[in-house]
Amino acid sequence: MKILFVCHGNICRSPMAEFVMKDLVDRAGLTDRIRVASAATSREELGNPVYPPARRKLLEHGIRCDGKTARQMQKSDYDAFDLLIGMDQANLRNMKRICGGDPEGKIRLLMEYTDRPGEVADPWYTGDFDATWRDVLEGCRGLLEQIAGLN
Repeated sequence: MKILFVCHGNICRSPMAEFVMKDLVDRAGLTDRIRVASAATSREELGNPVYPPARRKLLEHGIRCDGKTARQMQKSDYDAFDLLIGMDQANLRNMKRICGGDPEGKIRLLMEYTDRPGEVADPWYTGDFDATWRDVLEGCRGLLEQIAGLN
């Protein structure tokens, strides 16, 4: 199973999801079965590292994201990944535009894997990295439970 997390710039929400999911997958002993990456729908932050407040929030929970730099999602990612997980409706629209649609139903919202579907608030605008952390963690846990059959 290959999962690509996607947000606008790939410096806050999607890298947080990438590294939270990698941590959960590692703790579950599933690194041989589940691969995780992240990307942006825009070109604005290409090559930039994870935004410092997002990096600090991950570190508070013992999760490192060293070496991660923003990359833009490509049409080829649709075939390369089993799931493409966006953070909000704008991400989904842009992902479908980049991919030329979603014929296989691979493009989903992260919060669909929780009891409170909706969007992951963008901390770039809200400044609330705690709320983003909670959303990302809950979404990633729900996603892992669904794809790995964990309870």
